[in-house]
Amino acid sequence: MDNQVKRGSLEMAGAMLISGTIGWFVLVSGQPVLDVVFWRCAIGAATLLAICALMGFLRPGLLTWTRFGWAVISGVAIVGNWVLLFAAYSRASIGIATAVYNTQPFMLVALGALFLGERISLDKMVWLVLAFAGMLAITQQHGAPAYGSGDAYLLGIVLALGAAFLYAIAALLVKRLTGTPPHLIALIQVCTGVALLAPFAHVAAVAQQAPPVWLTLSTLGVVHTGMMYVLLYGAIQKLPTAITGALSFIYPIVAIMVDWFAFGHRLEWLQWLGVAAILLAAAAMQQGWTLPSLRSTGCRPLRGAHAAAQPQQGQASDQSQQAGHP
Repeated sequence: MDNQVKRGSLEMAGAMLISGTIGWFVLVSGQPVLDVVFWRCAIGAATLLAICALMGFLRPGLLTWTRFGWAVISGVAIVGNWVLLFAAYSRASIGIATAVYNTQPFMLVALGALFLGERISLDKMVWLVLAFAGMLAITQQHGAPAYGSGDAYLLGIVLALGAAFLYAIAALLVKRLTGTPPHLIALIQVCTGVALLAPFAHVAAVAQQAPPVWLTLSTLGVVHTGMMYVLLYGAIQKLPTAITGALSFIYPIVAIMVDWFAFGHRLEWLQWLGVAAILLAAAAMQQGWTLPSLRSTGCRPLRGAHAAAQPQQGQASDQSQQAGHP
């Protein structure tokens, strides 16, 4: 492994470890979801502004008004994505919400078929069916004692699915921003979030909170937004798509472990089967596994043109898959 791939792998692993802990900070803050997302956007915007300035991404002429408009629209989807996912944490638990959220690749494939005319192969249909079976397994546990009332649990799953759908929308929109520095796109997205949520956020009330609350909100803005994006996009620039996709599954695994150790949410056996089915199907979509290769080569990734609606070259292509990452 050369130094660039090794460094990129460490950056990607770091970004995913950070992402896996975000649910803990959201719940520990004890603040309403809209307030959490607003302050994440506000503090994250200040952090990303400094990063973009240091990297020279604020110079004139780097962004056209058309690209700026697409970035703003993608920001609306990103902010909605965060609101729904954070709301799902307290209802379906961090681990379950994160597992359901990883149905994102299937949302993206469906949208690509509808709006871009992309072909859905038999292999993709098989993985879609597997992920759907996983969803059914998870929803059958809505009465499990550790997860509260059945209605709240099912609502959490619906919210996580909505978050995954908005992620897919954002990913399609970011595909229109090929060549635009991803850190700049992230800055525009969080600034959009500040503008959208300012009328609804309880700014004065949160400003009077104790230091521990501000510590969690600041961590969400600086670490889980600014630092995470720097690590994520730095890794994307250095790594092949297959490695990026493989390392991205550190995120749901860490989230499930955090949910277990921090809140005592132990998955039932049927939930474990459902989570495993969804993550396996998502991995197959991202890596471009096909049924013949699964039988003959033990899940060897296919590097062909139909690799799970995830283009194989270019920073902008990869960033479209990661743009909505929590």
